[in-house]
Amino acid sequence: MQRFLLPLLFLTLSPPAISHYSSSTSSPSSSSVSSDASEWRPARATYYAASNPRDAVGGACGYGDLVKSGYGMATVGLSETLFERGQICGACFELRCVDDLRWCIPGTSIILTATNFCAPNYGFDPDGGGHCNPPNKHFVLPIEAFEKIAIWKAGNMPVQYRRINCRKEGSMRFTVDGGGIFISVLITNVAGAGDVAAVKIKGSRTGWLPMGRNWGQNWHINADLKNQALSFEVTSSDRSTVTSYNVSPKNWNYGQTFEGKQFETP
Repeated sequence: MQRFLLPLLFLTLSPPAISHYSSSTSSPSSSSVSSDASEWRPARATYYAASNPRDAVGGACGYGDLVKSGYGMATVGLSETLFERGQICGACFELRCVDDLRWCIPGTSIILTATNFCAPNYGFDPDGGGHCNPPNKHFVLPIEAFEKIAIWKAGNMPVQYRRINCRKEGSMRFTVDGGGIFISVLITNVAGAGDVAAVKIKGSRTGWLPMGRNWGQNWHINADLKNQALSFEVTSSDRSTVTSYNVSPKNWNYGQTFEGKQFETP
């Protein structure tokens, strides 16, 4: 039996240059995933086997090189029904294999971070080859993750999933890109709910300015903030907010990554 391949949307980004600066931050409010979201729910899962190391780079959430970004291979692409047009990027899920004793590895589960989108294929019915077509709830895993809960021959496998809090090492990271007055900020390594629902940015000579979601977890604004220290206010889907003051020096440059305060994880 051949290994099961499913196309994903991969967007290639250059890995950022990393610069670290200390920051003065406000205390975050507690962050938790709702009890309804944490209930086990039915879905299905397939896997992809990377034929080229570049397959680990990109994704519809904009994280770039998943290994260098700290996500590794414990990642997952979500069907349209689950993807929420990118707002779900960064959220964490626990998956376990069910209902198929031939292929499931008993007593196992795996924790994955949402980093990609599995596009619908309307040339097939949802119950045929259109695994990621609405209304299907479908997860696409790297084979390295898939084989922790099932034998690869399982193919299109029934699973159960639940949303859980993300536990991340280190600080939330802000990668600043753009040019001129256009500023794009990629937010990564987010603990707690894991996703980002709203972002504000502040220069040392401005008030708080709301940013818009560009795509995935890339946020943008048109504002002249050069030669100003940057601060960020990040709100997750559970309405928890973390404010990180002066995460960058005033002489910041595009392509740099800065560290801020992290959400608390219960």
